[in-house]
Amino acid sequence: MNTTAPAISAYVTDDERWQALQARDARADGVFVYAVRTTGVYCRPSASARLPKRENVEFFDSSGAAEAAGYRASRRARGDQTSAAAERTALVARACRLIEDAETALNLDDLAAHAGMSSFHFHRVFKAETGLTPKAYASASRARRLRAELVFPNTSVTDAIYGAGFNSNSRFYEASDQLLGMRARDYRAGGTGAVIRFAVGQCSLGAILVAQSQRGICAILLDDDPDALVRNLQDQFPKAQLIGGDEEFEQLIAQVVGFIEVPSLGLNLPLDVRGTAFQERVWQALREISPGTTASYTQIAERIGAPKAVRAVAQACSANHIAVAIPCHRVVRRDGDIAGYRWGVDRKRELLRREAEA
Repeated sequence: MNTTAPAISAYVTDDERWQALQARDARADGVFVYAVRTTGVYCRPSASARLPKRENVEFFDSSGAAEAAGYRASRRARGDQTSAAAERTALVARACRLIEDAETALNLDDLAAHAGMSSFHFHRVFKAETGLTPKAYASASRARRLRAELVFPNTSVTDAIYGAGFNSNSRFYEASDQLLGMRARDYRAGGTGAVIRFAVGQCSLGAILVAQSQRGICAILLDDDPDALVRNLQDQFPKAQLIGGDEEFEQLIAQVVGFIEVPSLGLNLPLDVRGTAFQERVWQALREISPGTTASYTQIAERIGAPKAVRAVAQACSANHIAVAIPCHRVVRRDGDIAGYRWGVDRKRELLRREAEA
């Protein structure tokens, strides 16, 4: 049997995939599976099963796609899936530690080389496991390190910048607004110098507050007491300059209220999302839940490649400050029961009812 892998990086076309299958190229595992029409089963490319005839072979991007087409996993494939999934999880976990521990940012080619994969394959596997691209994970990791460094008053901003993995001040300041939503000195001072516009209104679910930083919507809060909403915002940004919204800003809050009342209107607003790398993975997964549907905490944990982190997923949902735009109300318990909600279970139930009827 030929064990020399072909020089293929993407395995995009059927011809490339057939070449990889002929070579039993292990680098193609996880990129696609092949199915055999005469047996009705599918396998990974490097499987040691007898090579089928080309005219009987069909390629799929994933095992799920093969099963949707009516194929079943081969006996070997079922065992391989468990071990391959564990191997991918461990590989990505090592890559995450590598990103977090690196003194300077690693590029995609460096990370892929450490993993023994092509850049294309590594990028795909990493995103499938974490819910983030390697670049996005690195940015979130550096933002977390920067926030941690800025907590210490005796650490200069320059030292914090280098401690977070930036190799120059200029590179940091190019990305600082996206990482912190404000200047580093302002972040250290609890938001001093940051301008946050906000407005409080009423909707059928009670009082609502919408706040916007320079980057985008940074808070959508719900409560029965309008004053409690303002105090919540002040606690979140204790030293920021909070400015009541003008007539133009009132249109923004009207847009959010309109979405709450009629979910079919949709809501597409730039968001200022601030959280740990894990929280941002969870929040991104929440935004991918279609209106009118729900997902369990367990399903979200599985989608972000952390099946054992169900409790942490629930904590990330409760830490969400941007109601409805980051739809944590669409997450329920495994049995379908409507679990806790930061802004009250009754509001959660009503939001789900409206979306289901939209």
